[in-house]
Formats: sequence, structure tokens, C-alpha cells
Amino acid sequence: MSFPPAPSGTPDTGSRSVFDGRMPAAPGDLRVEARGITPVPEHHRYGGPGRLFTVWFAPNLTMTGVFTGTVGIALGLDLPTALLAVVLGTLVGAVPTAYLGTWGSRTGAGQLPLARLAFGRSVAVPGLLQWLSSVAWDALIGLFGGDALARLCGWPFWLGVLVMMVGQGALGVLGYEAIHRLQKLMTFVLAAAFIALAVRLPHSAHPAAAGSVHGADRVGAFVLTSTIALSLALSWAPYASDFSRYLPRSTSRPRMFWYTLLGVSVSFVAVQTLGLWGASVFTDQTARGVDALLGGGVLGGLGLLAVALAALCSNAMNDYSGSLALQTIGLRVPRPLAAVIAAVLGFPLVLWMHAADTAARFQNVLLFVGYWIPGFVAVVLVDWLARARTGAPVGLTTGSNRSPSGRAALVAFCAAFAAAVPFMNTGLYTGPVAAALHGADLAYYAAFLGALVVYAPLRLRRRTVG
Repeated sequence: MSFPPAPSGTPDTGSRSVFDGRMPAAPGDLRVEARGITPVPEHHRYGGPGRLFTVWFAPNLTMTGVFTGTVGIALGLDLPTALLAVVLGTLVGAVPTAYLGTWGSRTGAGQLPLARLAFGRSVAVPGLLQWLSSVAWDALIGLFGGDALARLCGWPFWLGVLVMMVGQGALGVLGYEAIHRLQKLMTFVLAAAFIALAVRLPHSAHPAAAGSVHGADRVGAFVLTSTIALSLALSWAPYASDFSRYLPRSTSRPRMFWYTLLGVSVSFVAVQTLGLWGASVFTDQTARGVDALLGGGVLGGLGLLAVALAALCSNAMNDYSGSLALQTIGLRVPRPLAAVIAAVLGFPLVLWMHAADTAARFQNVLLFVGYWIPGFVAVVLVDWLARARTGAPVGLTTGSNRSPSGRAALVAFCAAFAAAVPFMNTGLYTGPVAAALHGADLAYYAAFLGALVVYAPLRLRRRTVG
């Protein structure tokens, strides 16, 4: 499959001062990146595909992933069965993320800006959802990072979260290159910290050798565990090309795919395996569990610091992609300011999650922030492949190469969510199909297939204008 080169220039925004701006010029250029959703021109690209492994590995080494891993045991599965569910779900979710990430080098554009090709003006809907999701992820991850920082420094919880949000907001302001450089360093630091946790775990935790659910209930718990793991890996899909848009067009796409796939899947499987093994230790008070597991003292303090740094790394990416999503909606807000806004709004959501049943609220937010993503992925994939089939140019410089209204994409997107509703299983709502299947949540699969069935005939029948 091949596309003609994407033309250079700016999108039809009418405001270069907001959507355009300064770009990093080379590895290590840590000045503030003002560049918004305007595609990065070919002559300004740099870097190699190897940096995609570290940028997708480090941000997943968070206690959010560890806590998510405990869910399989909490649902009554034994360790081997829960681990199989985690591996399968992670791989299914990581493949679309890795494929979408290869689009960045081909177009110089972020993922939500690229979605305008399919959605046209209707991109405001997935753009708003992506922005809200980035705020929600700030809370999901900042919950544990803020708690760890507060315990480490002897602060109240709210102050730990506030300092965490200030730090991640600053990184989001610095932008693309600062995030890549930090993730490269943190890959080694955080990997060492989590290896230390893994070494101590067998002496303190007692993994579930036998499950408490059987028959159809066991199948339902397996599917739900797999879906939760899938939701983690797939949650990066709307961000994917944001962190490859500065790579040269000539960058090997297979290498980009495999580096991203390995970065996402290896990290998520590793941290969820820790959660499965140490479910008896890592309860709602995950940061306290880390401190106790490492025996307190200096080693426990280093463990808490690693938890806080991991949250900082991950949430910086949330704020960065959230800034691009906010511009994609059509708001003429400078990208650095948009990153700050996402960090600020994440603060009260963390406090809300911490105020009551953390486990229940965590699972509900985790699932709900992702139910829209499979429909989005299906729509942009079909549109991309349709353009490949016709040889239409893939660029964002003119209105002629994207759907003016995006009505068909929006209809399919809404149909995908409607198709998912009967299959959902959360603490707030359980669909009739999920209830009949003993809790098995198949909503992500239903949403993807629903969008595919609705959008593919409409898109393939429409003549692509280029």
C-alpha cells in the first residue's frame, strides 16, 4: 500500500499564530514546543523508530496498571487464567495503537488532527471525547502518583496531587521532545524500580492458586479481565501518531509498528502481572502497599518516588495529546496553554475518586473513558484504507481531501456506541447481554464491529475527492 506524499503547509484553520508555531529542531531540543495541530513539514523531521519503544514503554509502568492487574484476582480467577486474559487483551488493544502510530511519519500530523480526514467538521465529537478522556486519565494515574508523593514527603493527599499536576503540566507545555527524552531516561529508572518490586513480591504476597468462580461465571470473569486489559492498551490509540509526527517520512513503518507494539504490550503485561501476583498487597492503598512491600525506609522511599515519577511520565503524554485534541475541536487556544488546562481539570477528578470507593470508581472511569475508542478506530481505519485503495493524497492542507461534514463517519461513530451499550459491564450499568453472559464485557468488540458494518459501505461507495 502506498500514498502520494502529503503536501506541506498548514490546515484550514485561519490562525497560524495558534495552530502553527515553534517546533523542536533535533533530539535534545527542550525549548517549549508551540506547534499545534499544523502538520510538521518534512524538512523539519528528525529521529529514528527506536525512540517509539521508550516513549510507549515508560508511561505504562504505573501503579494504575498494577492496580488494574488486581482486578482479575478480585473477580475470582486463579493466577494463570487471569494472566492469560491480561496477555490476550493487551495484545488485541496494542495492535491498533501500533498501526495508527505509523501514520505520524507519513503525514506529520497527530492522531486527532488526522481524524479530520474522515470526520470533517464532525471531528469535534471524538475530539471532545478525547480531550475529556485525557483529563480522566490524568485522574486515573494521578490518583496513585499523588498518593505516593504525599506519602514520600509527609504531605496531605491533595498537596501531593497538586504538585504532581504542576509537574506533568510543565512537561506537557514543553512538548514532544521533552516527553521523548524523559521517557527514554525513565525506561531504565522505572524498569529497575519495578524489577525491585518483582524481586520482593514472592516473599510478601500469596498469589491465588485456585479461583473462586467456576463454569460460566469463570468465563465471564475471564472476558471482563481481558476487556479491562484491552482498554488500557487501546486507550493510547487516539494518541498514537502524536508521538511519531516528527519522524522522517522515510522511517521504516514495520520497525515503527514493532517498536510501538513491544513498548505497549511488554510494559502493560509486566505491570499487570505484578498486580495479579500481589493482589493481596496492592489494594485500594496501592502506594502504601509498595512502601510496605519494600520494607519502608530508604528502599520504600525510592519505590514511592518511582511511582510518582511514573505517573508524571504518563500524565505528561495525556496533557500533550489533550492539548492537540482541544485544538482539533476548533478552539484557538495555544498548545502549551491547552496542556495546562488538561492538568488543572484533572485535579478535582482525582480528589473525587479518592473520596469514596476507589476500586469501584476506578473501574467505572477506566471502562467509560474507552468505550468510544473502538468506533473511532474503525472509522479512521476504513477511511485510511479507502484512500490507499484510490491513491488519494493524505494531507490536511486543503478541504478537498477530507469529508466536509463527516456525516457518515459521525453516524457510524454513534452507531458503534449504541451497539456497545447492551454489552457493557460497569459498576454503574450492566447491559442485558453482559448480564446474560455472566458479566462478560464485549462492548469494545461490539463497538468496533458496529462502526465497521455501518461505515465501510458508506465510505467505500463514496468517491474520494483529491
